[in-house]
Amino acid sequence: MHPRCRVRSVNVKRIEFTIEPFVEGELGSHVSEPIAAVRAMGVDLEVGPFGTGCSVDDHLSADVVAVVVQTAFEHGATHVNLDVTDEQSAGDAP
Repeated sequence: MHPRCRVRSVNVKRIEFTIEPFVEGELGSHVSEPIAAVRAMGVDLEVGPFGTGCSVDDHLSADVVAVVVQTAFEHGATHVNLDVTDEQSAGDAP
């Protein structure tokens, strides 16, 4: 089979994160800057009251995680909680 004829399977990761300290009604720079940095990578984020999430191709997942962690701590975060799920595998679970 010719290399250009192969169908590439895209593996997608779901990344969700929360950044502390949590201050009700206020989105400090320790939260807003990581969100801006990930958006600058061209990633769409869903920002919610208890966390932020996105779905990205596998090849971007490590970079997104690194940017979130590094930027959050650079701007005063005390804790970053991350959850990364392989969406393809999650759909196969019973």
